[in-house]
Amino acid sequence: MEASSIICGSAPLQVKSKSPFSSSSSNKSNYVVSRRNLPANNKKTVTLRCFHTHSRRAVTAPPRYFISKIVGDRITSPLDKPLIQRPLLDQCTRFSCFHHGRRKRTPICNSTSRMLSDKSIFHISKHGVNNVPEKRVQVSCAAVGPDEPHAASTAWPESALEQQSSDLLFDTESIEWRRELEGFLGSELPSHPKLYRGQLENGLRYLILPNKVPQNRFEAHMEVHVGSIDEEDDEQGIAHMIEHVAFLGSKKREKLLRTGARSNAYTDFHHTVFHIHSPTSIQDADDDLLPTVLDALNEIAFYPKFLASRVEKERRAILSELQMMNTIEYRVDCQLLQHLHSENKLSRRFPIGLEEQIKKWDADKIRKFHERWYFPANATLYIVGDIDNISKTVHHIEAVFGTKHAINETPVPPKTSAFGAMASFLVPKFTGGISADSSHDRSSSLQVDQSKVVKKERHAIRPPVEHNWSLPERNEDLISPQIFQHELLQNFSINIIFLSALHFRINSRYKVVYLMKLDLLFLFCANLLLIKKVTLQSSSPPFTSIELDHSDSGREGCTVTTLTVSAEPKSWQSAIKVAAQEVRRLKEFGVTKGELARYLDALLKDSEQLAAMSDNISSVDNLDFVMESDALGHRVMDHKQSHESLIAVAGTVTLEEVNSIGAQVLEYISDFGKASAPIPAAIVACVPKRVHVDGVGEVDFKITPNEITTAIEEGLKEPIEPEAEFEVPKDLITLEQLDDLKLELKPSFVSVGLNSNDTKVHEKETGITQCRLSNGISINYKISKTETCGGVMRLIVGGGRAAETPDTRGAVVLGVRTLSEGGRVGNFTREQVELFCVNHLINCSLESTEEFLCMEFRFTTRDNGMRAAFQLLHMVLEHSVWLEDAFDRARQLYLSYYRSIPKSLERSTAHKLMIAMLDEDERFVEPTPNSLQNLTLQTVKDAVMSQFVSDNMEVSIVGDFSEDDIDACVMDYLGTIKAKRGAEKALEYTPVVFRPSPNDLHFQQVFLKDTDERACAYIAGPAPNRWGYTVDGTDLLDSISNETQGQLVKTENVNFDLEKRSRNHPLFFAISVGLLAEIINSRLFTEVRDSQGLTYDVSFELNLFDRLTLGWYVISVTSTPGKVHRAVDACKSVLRGLHSKKIGDHELDRAKRTLLMKHEAESKSNAYWLGLIAHLQAASVHRKDISCIKDLTMLYEAATIEDVYLAYEQLKIDEQSLYCCIGVAGAQAGDDVSGSSQEEEYVVGGIPGVIPVGRGSHMMTMPTT
Repeated sequence: MEASSIICGSAPLQVKSKSPFSSSSSNKSNYVVSRRNLPANNKKTVTLRCFHTHSRRAVTAPPRYFISKIVGDRITSPLDKPLIQRPLLDQCTRFSCFHHGRRKRTPICNSTSRMLSDKSIFHISKHGVNNVPEKRVQVSCAAVGPDEPHAASTAWPESALEQQSSDLLFDTESIEWRRELEGFLGSELPSHPKLYRGQLENGLRYLILPNKVPQNRFEAHMEVHVGSIDEEDDEQGIAHMIEHVAFLGSKKREKLLRTGARSNAYTDFHHTVFHIHSPTSIQDADDDLLPTVLDALNEIAFYPKFLASRVEKERRAILSELQMMNTIEYRVDCQLLQHLHSENKLSRRFPIGLEEQIKKWDADKIRKFHERWYFPANATLYIVGDIDNISKTVHHIEAVFGTKHAINETPVPPKTSAFGAMASFLVPKFTGGISADSSHDRSSSLQVDQSKVVKKERHAIRPPVEHNWSLPERNEDLISPQIFQHELLQNFSINIIFLSALHFRINSRYKVVYLMKLDLLFLFCANLLLIKKVTLQSSSPPFTSIELDHSDSGREGCTVTTLTVSAEPKSWQSAIKVAAQEVRRLKEFGVTKGELARYLDALLKDSEQLAAMSDNISSVDNLDFVMESDALGHRVMDHKQSHESLIAVAGTVTLEEVNSIGAQVLEYISDFGKASAPIPAAIVACVPKRVHVDGVGEVDFKITPNEITTAIEEGLKEPIEPEAEFEVPKDLITLEQLDDLKLELKPSFVSVGLNSNDTKVHEKETGITQCRLSNGISINYKISKTETCGGVMRLIVGGGRAAETPDTRGAVVLGVRTLSEGGRVGNFTREQVELFCVNHLINCSLESTEEFLCMEFRFTTRDNGMRAAFQLLHMVLEHSVWLEDAFDRARQLYLSYYRSIPKSLERSTAHKLMIAMLDEDERFVEPTPNSLQNLTLQTVKDAVMSQFVSDNMEVSIVGDFSEDDIDACVMDYLGTIKAKRGAEKALEYTPVVFRPSPNDLHFQQVFLKDTDERACAYIAGPAPNRWGYTVDGTDLLDSISNETQGQLVKTENVNFDLEKRSRNHPLFFAISVGLLAEIINSRLFTEVRDSQGLTYDVSFELNLFDRLTLGWYVISVTSTPGKVHRAVDACKSVLRGLHSKKIGDHELDRAKRTLLMKHEAESKSNAYWLGLIAHLQAASVHRKDISCIKDLTMLYEAATIEDVYLAYEQLKIDEQSLYCCIGVAGAQAGDDVSGSSQEEEYVVGGIPGVIPVGRGSHMMTMPTT
């Protein structure tokens, strides 16, 4: 479910379950799927929709060791990506006003062991946009969303909120001043000055928003207001089927692929969306592509061809998709939603549909549903992008869509009485008030003639369902907890859910005030729910995570507040008691004055930062925001307007009202069981069937609803005291300490050594500067204005897990996690460091990969934010604190994680393949329990700190800063790091080898007992590394260059100079193999998915190392148990068929366009440039130089089919080199296979692991593009 798109905060404050420098480890197969490259990417979404990218990429992400993407000259893993994302308060905190980025449900508090409290003050006056004095900006209201059928219904009377705010806030003030404030707060919010709305004669609504990022491209989304909620009992999944057939059956959409356009579609409860991302014109031509794109959308949405052949193809694909997405996480989400919405169709209308019905429908059945719901008056077109001429765009819309005649529909009337009870709860009744939003549509037509009625349907309220609100005194028995028990669950998780009506449409400042208070309250929930007293004093806290979420959902038509507690099964009762106790503490005592001041200050800073970046928001993010705001009926503002509105109302926030609102919202837990308290809509516990007990083994896990209720009640009886204020450090290093260090160490810049004696080398074309400090630390930086007042920084040290010896397997990855769990530096506690990051808007992560250790920072360059980030980096390198209890927690996490492997089909299958291919080299998989038990705190500390030596460090920085500022920060905080030599030793490692062939492990199978059937497979084989080195030491670049030069001379090739330069370039192999991957992916989709119907998801990925002299490729495919073997054979056939079916020019051109467009789009991102400049001065990556950045576009454009085949020849695809593992899950899986069970392979000691669960977090079907 999605949070309100215009609620005060792009997402309520999020405190992740990480330390100030959260860790991410390369071996950790998290199976999170990258849905799109999102700038504000909290991958935890709570959604229930079928999301399809009907093209070529993985639907279910393979484990980390299989995933990599070519990004410029480096390959990164989505699962290993550092957490550098916009907005700034994203990992430690993320809170902003009316964020225009993609808004998914985001947890307010997601904690394992954190406590935030502070004593500080804020000054509102300092947070103006561009330091302009704050004043109310008058903007014409041209973008107010009308009351359309697709908009979710609200329950709060328009007058109640305004009156409530004035009554509660200002009763101590003078009558005159109160009237002035009421007049001000009652005024309407400004509207986005560039957003244009209109409506055609046939009822089609359209919204146009010019946006220059990225240049020369635009987004066009057609939203049809029909989804799974509109399906009858015998139509479950039919909207999803129509999405498939209409989208993939469109010939006009297929033609767009040659232009560099990308397209996609998805189905949800309440709508179906078809979208196209396109260039504004064809390269080297002036033809406007907008009419062609609109024509394709018109065909897809309103004129699809329901050919029997296409219906059968998509039927097979959907049935495969249904099994693919039926993971345990998906089943947990189904359980939560079924219990939460048991009173309406939301609990039994999941967009994917029912298998038995999907198998039956014919084209006629599908066509009839389409005729009933898919028509212009039930749709909205959104166009956002580099569009200068609005009138011309409107003309194109009218020309394409106006030809479909106006059709009157019979709307289903709303049942407003469903919301009356909730409107009376939490909001006092007052007389008078402001009327609802008025429509400011600029329509191009007259009203539709109501006399011509055609049997079409649309609902006046979306979604058309009624809810049982969580109201007090419902004269019902307290709801009994529901228990979902499954053998694939590893940990205990409970969700206590409160259901209420959507609050209101945000159109006045009163509503901004209310929501800001509501969000601020929930920000502070993070403070008390992190429970520092319990978690920081014990190496075994009672819970693994606590999450409190409050979010609006247009797709579900309600607001949901959820407390989620996860714990080890043995500690579940203690975890519930602690959570209930802390919620009651928050309700009774509220937040402190210092906490309110600190987080309001952070809110304003983040809002200011987003306002400064308003001209750099991508079109897709702006479009998603507009769509969501439109669905909820909210006023659409740009970032600057949002910030001005927030500034204008911030001074009205009082501690008393924040705590009052919070007490009301939390009452469903804090007063659980009392007649006056609202009754939870659902209490759902998800638990394992069997658990591991040390010294005993696997035993049945027993739990009853009464025990759950008792644990909640006992927790509420525990004594509580108010939390004390907390001191937050202004600096981690004082000026006096810094001066002493500079006097002692005398830092300076020295020669970079690039054939020059210069201490600073600046490359004008790229804007990259390279320098080196006297202590040996290398520095690369680029001044960029694309993200105003924002910056990113990355420290890379060579070594990583490859440096682990046979006696210290797991030491590096465990050491990184230990450092993260501890979170202390110098004399500062973890809480102080966290709050230091919060106050300075610093987001920091620490990760280990096979080759490197990395620390990454995202920061604001305002208010000394960059200096604060450098201070934190200095303290981590010089004054890290290693704690025994942090080490114990980290080890328990990895023990748990290892034991959870056999409960995941994908992870267990991938793990078995990797063990076979890499000859049981533990450095590339999860550390085993034996290895973990052999490690000590001193061992892991030595393993990590031996790599943090100054001559092994490279720091790269990209951002909106001045040369003087960056030089000062580098000299002050990096130059004062003590010189330590040891790079040569840190980079030593035992060579990695592939298992010698032949052997009997080239083909293996994994069988997993499960109630439902699923299947997956991985096919992998050796490849060189990014720079052309092979595992046997061969330098392919030299051999290719020598061979090519002779061939070119003999043929007198007219492109001799260009081809010679290309094939002699350090990036030649990386570029060629990247194009090869695109071509193979395209063929896999066409052959295995589309032609043979053996899978919904198939992908080819590369993992190419920088320092290690090897790499590998992997094909990931999901299927059914009956088809998976044929799918594997088909994948092998495609992989080996590039000689029998030669690569065509059109395939290469399409691959080039795809990668070049990606490069062009991402080159506006600081994080992307951070990846480009990494390793420029790394001795262990000696081929990387500035040409790898300057020549990137040239290398793609110069690549030939021969180049791609040169790369193809380096992949080992013969039977003696290729490894395959097939995983099958089901009730009878493996029954006909003799030998020991798969469970026995992973029986280890330790503590049960954690599989993340949460309402809706895994409901979205996975994309394939």
